[in-house]
Amino acid sequence: MSPVYINSASCISVQDTLNENILQNLIPEISSNILKAVEPNYKEFIPPAMIRRMSKTVKMSSVASHYALKEAGIEQPDAIIVGTGMGCSQDSEKFLKNVIDNHEEFLTPTFFIQSTHNTVAGQIALGLQCHAYNFTYVNTSSSLEFSLLDAQLQLNDGEAENVLVGSTDEQTARTMELYCLNNTIKKEADLPADYLHSTSNGVIWGEGASFFIIGKDKTESSYARLHNICISNKVELNDVQDFIKNFLAQNNLSNHDIDVVIFGFSGDAESDVYYTKAIDLFHGSSQLYYKHLSGEFNTASGFSTFIACHILKEQQIPEIMMINSEKKENVKNVLLYNHLGGNDHSLVLLEKA
Repeated sequence: MSPVYINSASCISVQDTLNENILQNLIPEISSNILKAVEPNYKEFIPPAMIRRMSKTVKMSSVASHYALKEAGIEQPDAIIVGTGMGCSQDSEKFLKNVIDNHEEFLTPTFFIQSTHNTVAGQIALGLQCHAYNFTYVNTSSSLEFSLLDAQLQLNDGEAENVLVGSTDEQTARTMELYCLNNTIKKEADLPADYLHSTSNGVIWGEGASFFIIGKDKTESSYARLHNICISNKVELNDVQDFIKNFLAQNNLSNHDIDVVIFGFSGDAESDVYYTKAIDLFHGSSQLYYKHLSGEFNTASGFSTFIACHILKEQQIPEIMMINSEKKENVKNVLLYNHLGGNDHSLVLLEKA
């Protein structure tokens, strides 16, 4: 496939990523096992009557998509594609609670209607009055990558010129309780978390929404060139290096051509071994990690894609993200490697626009 361009990038996350000087103001979050997103004043973007009917993920996505469209100077995208792991889980929980509390009788359909995973893409389209291609991918940690792949196909096939692509996930009280019970989330005793040399299982859980305009042509606001994406549900630990090398070879590159590689170290000792295995390929590259800034969640790769875009555009590497001491002054190729709990491995190759 032909490469396409990321012409705008917007993110609501645990960091204050809607403001300027993002790379200079990143702060690690390692002492709490559940991290909340820094939310904007929604009243500036959404009518108050609508705000109270929207779940957090819909509100975050509405604002993040607004910023992405505004930065790219686009009023109507030719397609809207959203990736989410958990969807509108707040409304799902509310509906199920109503079912239990009301003994399955006299239920209002509102929470059920708004609990579907495609609510986010639908609400954005309704707000824009956009009748174009509208699709939602639900594939745990590779939901964004599938969305980007679809956008690349749409652009390559001439079906669209500019595509709004996003990823979003929210937290809910009951789900967080269950994640604590099954040890998905780190115990308080294992905090503060050591992301790079963890000896405990479990992660620090975050949330957020990241949106991008993917275009066929380069513009003045272009952040990066989206070269290629590779997704695999399962990768054996001993095959990780071959998985990466084969992907790079398909793009006429080797591990020595990668200036910056961003790993998804989550502090989970059991699954981080994949990154530890892969890191040996990139001794000459700037090695970065990011989940100590965003937390782990299904679409955390949206945060890393957003940060990678800023690294390529600003040609700066944040000290707070560095694993090794290799700091490239000229960044051309960036590789993102992510998975969730050892499943759904993804590689995203970005180039300087």
